[in-house]
Amino acid sequence: MRLWISHRSEVPIREQLATQIVLSILSADLKPGARLPSTRELARRFRIHPNTVSAVYRELENNGWLELRRGSGVYIRKNSNAKPLSPELGLDHLIADLFRSARELRVPLSAVRARLRYWLDLQPPDHFLLIEPDAELREIVLAEIKPTVTFPVKAVDLAACEAPEVLHGSMPLVLPSKVDTVRAKLPAQFDFIPLRLRSVTDSLASWMPARQDVLVAIASRWPDFLKRAQTMLIAAGFDPDCLIFCDVREPGWQKSMSQVAGVICDSLTATRVPKSCRAIIFPLLSEDSIAELRQYEEFVRKPLA
Repeated sequence: MRLWISHRSEVPIREQLATQIVLSILSADLKPGARLPSTRELARRFRIHPNTVSAVYRELENNGWLELRRGSGVYIRKNSNAKPLSPELGLDHLIADLFRSARELRVPLSAVRARLRYWLDLQPPDHFLLIEPDAELREIVLAEIKPTVTFPVKAVDLAACEAPEVLHGSMPLVLPSKVDTVRAKLPAQFDFIPLRLRSVTDSLASWMPARQDVLVAIASRWPDFLKRAQTMLIAAGFDPDCLIFCDVREPGWQKSMSQVAGVICDSLTATRVPKSCRAIIFPLLSEDSIAELRQYEEFVRKPLA
């Protein structure tokens, strides 16, 4: 059995060992009924703690790959009732087969890496990547985008602009205020989609004309949302004395909700508003911007004629 362990890898040693044993079984390098090295033998070979090896063996036994026979050792289960492969393990299996075939052809690892990079660069993006330095704003925008698109959506700060490995396979998204900053930092080969914000008029349409006899709460964990909502509502004619401001980051923010007619909030905060209150969501992104993201998904997935 050919195994290797990297003590410098970010992947835990336990995961490295378990994955390689399973892949060896799947590729028939380990035959049903074959006896595996003892816990102490593997621990000594790779300079790892015996408990780590024991934990891997127990995990693979529970998952149906191995059989632990008392006083005899650890064996590959003959009649495997192993759980179905996860997508990650299935992909590992394909990659392991690729490297095995490359070794049989005597192709150097550098050439394999170069061809993999070539083919990866040919693939269209498979997820959106929001680039935004404000952590609170990132979470709010994520909460708005995720339910509206089918692509996975991730979020990172500006440091990602200098990390091609993070950008790879993504279509970056950028809020209007960061367009120039991101364009200056992003490598030339990467494009991005500028997001567009919802107009103040659209956000306030259902509240016009302003009523003076209701108490309204404004709630968010993003300080700028609280400031902007205050400016918008006062400009629209709301009495400042009828507005309550709640910073969701502070404990007990929900206690002031009992007397209000509604809670104006962002998409993320809306999930935490008490059910007894009416949550009025002020989306940050325009409907046109969301439609553009959907159109991009359709374009990427549309087969060539």
